Amino acid sequence: MPIKYMPYVPNTVEGQAVLDNFMRTRRILRYRDNYKVYDRIQRGMPLYEAESTEIIGTEKSQNLLIRGECLSACAYLKNNNIQVDLVYIDPPFASGADYAKKVYIRRNPQLAEKIAQAEQELSIDELQAFEEKMYGDIWNKEDYLNWMYENLMAIKTIMSETASIYVHLDWHIGHYVKILLDEVFGEDNFRNEIVWCYHGPGSPGMKQFNKKHDTIFWYTMSDNWIFNEDNIRIEYKDPNQSLRKAFDTGEGWTEEDIEQMREKGKLPEDWWEIAVAARFKIDEINRVDYATEKPQKLLERIIKASSNEGTMVADFFGGSGVTAKVANDLGRHFIHADVGINSIQTARDRLKIAGANFEILDIKDGVSLFRNPVQTMDKLHILIKGLRNEDALDSFWEGAIYDSKWGLMPVYLPNLLDHSTKVLDLVMMNRIINEALPALPDETKRVIVYYIDIDNRDNIEKFIKEQEVALIDIVLRDLKEVLSEAVVADNIVYKITPTNKQYTVEILQFVSDRLREKIDQYNQKKGLNPNDYAQMHNTPEETAENETPKPAQQKKFQSIEISEHGLELIELISIDCTSASGVWTSDYEIKIDKNGYLIDNGKKTKTFWNGNFVCPQKPLRLKVRNIAGDETIISLVE
Repeated sequence: MPIKYMPYVPNTVEGQAVLDNFMRTRRILRYRDNYKVYDRIQRGMPLYEAESTEIIGTEKSQNLLIRGECLSACAYLKNNNIQVDLVYIDPPFASGADYAKKVYIRRNPQLAEKIAQAEQELSIDELQAFEEKMYGDIWNKEDYLNWMYENLMAIKTIMSETASIYVHLDWHIGHYVKILLDEVFGEDNFRNEIVWCYHGPGSPGMKQFNKKHDTIFWYTMSDNWIFNEDNIRIEYKDPNQSLRKAFDTGEGWTEEDIEQMREKGKLPEDWWEIAVAARFKIDEINRVDYATEKPQKLLERIIKASSNEGTMVADFFGGSGVTAKVANDLGRHFIHADVGINSIQTARDRLKIAGANFEILDIKDGVSLFRNPVQTMDKLHILIKGLRNEDALDSFWEGAIYDSKWGLMPVYLPNLLDHSTKVLDLVMMNRIINEALPALPDETKRVIVYYIDIDNRDNIEKFIKEQEVALIDIVLRDLKEVLSEAVVADNIVYKITPTNKQYTVEILQFVSDRLREKIDQYNQKKGLNPNDYAQMHNTPEETAENETPKPAQQKKFQSIEISEHGLELIELISIDCTSASGVWTSDYEIKIDKNGYLIDNGKKTKTFWNGNFVCPQKPLRLKVRNIAGDETIISLVE
């Protein structure tokens, strides 16, 4: 549970609205449960313990990578008196889409020498890979708006007086969020609606105009904000014609004025034509192959315009880490926060290659207990003994457990994809007692309520007794005890040999039961559906809507085969020579990219990994990350 609650800005007074016009938002939008959000904002942001897990670089740095929710990260920053000068957020769009990470199998290290001799190069299409669903951007509109309102209020709490915030959305929900932004930051502090335009092919058979733009809303905290117009000027597309036209209208332009303006360039309009981060021809320098990655040029313009060197730039839905990367390149400090371990790992590796110094924090808000919410939700039916689907129950209940004494016991599980359900508080318990329980069958004697975090267990148990629900016994259980079993460490067989004051570390075998199971499922599914493979490799014209691939076009599906030693499943190996416990120091590390090339201590090479490496110091701990992002740490101290 939280250590304490941090007040929002302005600090709320009992019975006083957070904003003078807060009630107006509630009347205009009329969305469900927003009064509960108001109650939570009065209570404050939950502050949890934060653990430093790794420090990258040799210098003391203000830069942070935070694994945790936006609310938790902002509470931590406020408690430590950290203010930010520019915020860019690219939150979920409520698009209804599922996002997956493509997991690439690495090359077999035992074949590295043969591959190098043959100078073999594989195209992206030839790399073996499978997809792993990371999260679903599927929201009820009201839930999304409540969630976003809390996030915006939390972010405002830690923004400086001269700060700006850029909120990146699209047509799905942006017009609703614009109203929330007016309420939180004030209509007078709205500066621009920026339209980011990009090109790309449409889907076959479209009967509408091609949707090729996103919207970015820019607000400031006050009427005193940073705007560096000279940093973002662009060339006139046709300077002679456009400037000559101004001169001819008699507005006082001279030839010298025109020449100066030609050299200076013009301020961009509020529509920006910037190419997307290419998804098909991967740019190994500027892109990290992340599903929702935004182009660096987009962030460069925003950061150059609304911040100065040495100021703090924050992104609380950090994704691929492009905001932090660009901020670091431009001499700014950065804060990258995200709930996904894949995001933290991607940003960490990207920033290490960029030579950044930073600290990684893990907020103990329950998020870190599950690496992948989608997979964990699927596994809970296995991890919770006896849990089964029960069609007779409302969708509020995840299922039921049968007991010889209590009969059918409905089970409530918080939705790991919706972080607003993570905390069991009086509001949620009131809903369970007064909405969910009355709809249960009359013979129900007991229900089980799981929680990830609980506001105050004594108060909730007292509330249950006061509600006089004696006919139904309510059992509270900590889901963290179940989730702790969801992550099973991979098995690593290794050998360390001292040689001339150095240490050769050789990985002999790597076994990941979770990954092998995933690959087996993928092979079985694709083997039964060969058309899937054909459609992946046909041209857009060949896979037009409602068209079945021709037999001649189909390619035989080749299953993914993993060698006995399993080293193809390793993505990163890190050695800590500084400490045998506590905060991780990566004194030496290697990463194998999807093409099989080594990234040696942050430096890209064209060398294939052969299964071992030389460490200049005595290793105390070994960390191995598999290609799906699971990490296993082994103590090497006897």
